[in-house]
Amino acid sequence: MEKIWLKNYPKGVPAEIDLNDYASLAELFNESCERFAESTAYISMGQHMSYAQLHESARRFAAWLQAQGATRGTRVALMMPNILQYPVALFGTLLAGCTVVNCNPLYTARELEHQLRDAQAEFVVVVENFAHTLQDARASLPDLKHVVVATLGDMLGTLKGPILNLIVRHVKKMVPAWSLPGHIRFADIMKRTNANSFRPVSLNHSDMAFLQYTGGTTGVAKGAVLSHGNLVANLCQAYAWVKPHAKGNGKDFIVTALPLYHIFALTANCLTFVRLGATNLLILNPRDIPGFIKELRKYPFTAFTGVNTLFNALMNNAAFKSISFDNLMLTLGGGMAVQRPVAERWKQMTGKPLTQAYGLTETSPAVTINPLDLREFNGSIGLPVPSTDISIRDDQGKELGVNETGELCVRGPQVMQKYWNKEAETQKAFEPDGFLRTGDMGYINEDGYIFLVDRKKELIIVSGFNVYPSEIEEVVASHPSVSEVAAIGVDNGASGEVVKIVVVRKDPSLTEKTLIDFCRSELTGYKVPKVVEFRDELPKTPVGKILKRELKQAPDRH
Repeated sequence: MEKIWLKNYPKGVPAEIDLNDYASLAELFNESCERFAESTAYISMGQHMSYAQLHESARRFAAWLQAQGATRGTRVALMMPNILQYPVALFGTLLAGCTVVNCNPLYTARELEHQLRDAQAEFVVVVENFAHTLQDARASLPDLKHVVVATLGDMLGTLKGPILNLIVRHVKKMVPAWSLPGHIRFADIMKRTNANSFRPVSLNHSDMAFLQYTGGTTGVAKGAVLSHGNLVANLCQAYAWVKPHAKGNGKDFIVTALPLYHIFALTANCLTFVRLGATNLLILNPRDIPGFIKELRKYPFTAFTGVNTLFNALMNNAAFKSISFDNLMLTLGGGMAVQRPVAERWKQMTGKPLTQAYGLTETSPAVTINPLDLREFNGSIGLPVPSTDISIRDDQGKELGVNETGELCVRGPQVMQKYWNKEAETQKAFEPDGFLRTGDMGYINEDGYIFLVDRKKELIIVSGFNVYPSEIEEVVASHPSVSEVAAIGVDNGASGEVVKIVVVRKDPSLTEKTLIDFCRSELTGYKVPKVVEFRDELPKTPVGKILKRELKQAPDRH
């Protein structure tokens, strides 16, 4: 497709990026830490860490990994929320030439076991409060050799009193301090390891930086292989887009409320703004809206990323009006569709536009972004970022024209190499000419703006997180009182969509509460069904496939 979007490209944004800017993320990190050494890199729960401190700590962690035998490509799993230890372990892993495997700290033991086994992770860094999950899964993880336990707040000093009480409120599940067999404390690594013992590793674009897990139409979690080249490309693409609207020279201040283990915040906040020398304000629990607003009042933030539900929740709190937005230059929404009423209300309350972007785990993630100087919300997911090709195609792979709806396909240097150990899935994901099929239906208008109209796959989006119906169905179907089940997404004003299950019972005494409690023991919170409907049978095609479209269209019947 002709790049018709270039005619509306923002001023100062190039059509192409130079992939040779950095050989690896490690090179970018070293440069930024040296350039902005005295600037604050991260703030977490009142603790400040400079770029110099970050660099020193990351090199300590890299040296420790090397001392334990980690080499190029060794998988290191990180199971942490937004705390100071996360960027230290992240960049330390990358400096050592190892591969980061991000894990949601709220995973159940079943979910964690699948991901760590599939990744063949040899190291894991886990926050103490969630280490019980790892303990439950560890017996089934033969490749796991080293466990590092981090303590909340104990990066630059032990937290006590009111701050510790604040942490307790911020964590979903607190457990007493305990000892995991064979573990080492993160703080001990920092105390005992000499950063000068780190041996620099020569990396290039083909080296694997992240094994970032997503899901597929089958619901089985798949690891997207993201190389240093993929991530360097995407941060350069994002940097080119953001730079004209940033202060630069270490003067930017970005609010990081989305978890850094999620690909959106990982690239947009952690990597792109590290290049700018920005300060990242790490929010441990953005669901604590009063506490979140209290933090926002303290700092002159210039950039803010989030999902639609987060923006909406903030604006629904009366204290939101007390925040100063004088310094805010950029608000970026992604992870899920930004709703027009939310964007218009944000503009009214802050005086600043809410800009929508689009991406996938498989694309590192940015594919399209709206111009940051766009004053009014247009409902579009934006224009393709530099060095990116877009094609709208039908089911046969034929390219469609302007304003014709088909599957959005993308090709560019940010697109993943493959799915980890899943050759068949990789082949299905790509067209012969190298375009990745996104599974999202949309069209491109005559001005080059792309609009999404529906999801081709039956993905459920809960607060910006992907939920795959077949995973829910497999768990529910394992209950002895369930005969059949179908999982669908239903609209919910609070979180975009929630999971609904339609169930045929074996045992008539089976209740909604019993099923939800069962799911809660097997699934991360956002995957747990919020709505349960019981039926005598499920609608099916002549070949026996459940007709989920009919379930979505039919009214609830309890």
